[in-house]
Amino acid sequence: MVYLKRKIDLFLDSWFHDIQKKPLIIKGARQIGKTASIRHFAKSHYKNIVEINFIEQPKYKIILSDGYSTKDIIKNISRIDTTISFVPGQTLIFFDEIQAYPDIVTALKFFAIDGSYDIICSGSLLGINYKQIESISVGHKIDYEMYSLDFEEFLWAKGYDDSLRYELLNSMSAHKALSIATFNTLNNIFIDYVILGGMPEIVSNYINTNTFTKTAELQKQIIAAYKEDIRKYSIGVDQSRITRVFDVIPAQLAKENKKFQISKIAKGSKFHDYGGCIDWLQDAGIVKKCYCMSFPELPLKGNYDDTKFKLYMADSGLLISMLDKESQDDLRGNKNFGIYKGAVYESIVSEALYKSGYSLFYYKREDGTLEMDFFIRDKNNLIPIEVKARSGKSHSMRSLIENDKYSDVAWGIKLSMNNIGFDGKLYTFPYFCTFLLGDWLKIKDGIL
Repeated sequence: MVYLKRKIDLFLDSWFHDIQKKPLIIKGARQIGKTASIRHFAKSHYKNIVEINFIEQPKYKIILSDGYSTKDIIKNISRIDTTISFVPGQTLIFFDEIQAYPDIVTALKFFAIDGSYDIICSGSLLGINYKQIESISVGHKIDYEMYSLDFEEFLWAKGYDDSLRYELLNSMSAHKALSIATFNTLNNIFIDYVILGGMPEIVSNYINTNTFTKTAELQKQIIAAYKEDIRKYSIGVDQSRITRVFDVIPAQLAKENKKFQISKIAKGSKFHDYGGCIDWLQDAGIVKKCYCMSFPELPLKGNYDDTKFKLYMADSGLLISMLDKESQDDLRGNKNFGIYKGAVYESIVSEALYKSGYSLFYYKREDGTLEMDFFIRDKNNLIPIEVKARSGKSHSMRSLIENDKYSDVAWGIKLSMNNIGFDGKLYTFPYFCTFLLGDWLKIKDGIL
């Protein structure tokens, strides 16, 4: 299978060239491409690679039996497999699926102090298992969170290079509409991406066949694997309640008020019964919370109610695979993304924002109609982002911009299926430009 270029590639190369590099932990949900990316990197950077998978090779779960020192661990690995060699300064040790043996993380401190070997760890649901580890080598490791492919990575898979990124950024900065040909081409590619999602196996299948054949089947297999992980790893949390939360996400997003309502999960549901289940899913990288701000003002963090939030799937393709059959058919056949009252649009934007490093926040005024889908910020401003399923006036946006009550808001961004535009206070960008908002803001602020 052809390797899909990923953004982690650049990070791994930078990590490799760091003279004082610490052991690295790659965190992320199941099947997002962690192992493939690490193997691709290892082949081009190391003469000697030792890979241990604690699920496929449970015999290695005794390597800490003599303690956590590098010397003892290396000795025990070589005792199990005498063909493995360890060359100081030239060896990468890759511990995979460490959720099956989380105590190995405690040894990272000793690998870091010893410095003879480079260490990378990876595993599904790693965030949960941190809580079970006696010591997590604080100060002696680096964490990197990985996601499924974002739209830019999907464009790379389609054969586009960085010149497209610069073309789009130039148009956004100049408030210049894209040519009809460019706009239509990118819009069609983006719709394909939304339907597929960013799971590497699904994207690879699409790229290799140029069809959507088996897409829904593969998505359902991943959903089933997630549920299997819930059964396998949800220690101390009610498995059935986690599954219930997971299953109701599409229906909750379909509501006019998309705030996640625990009372709607089951009769008599209370926050204390399900709050931990929601956190479990977020820690696992399966869902993302978007918190309701107490008031639209800076700072973003610390200015929200942690009991009020929307819940989005971490991958749009998986969300679509969980919709009812009629909605899926409508979306896949007619490209009707307006189904579920714009929930798909919001999910697309939430995904692009958090994959770009943003935390998710929204606002809904309790005693009025004012609401805004997302907020980000630049050096001086709180920036509202409105997601429009259809063209139309932006009443809430205008209220935020023009009312002196919201002094931190000077202008806003509207994301829609329309071309690039600007009217003095409101920037309009097509959905497929969302992944560029961070770099566009840096250019706007004179940082880039």
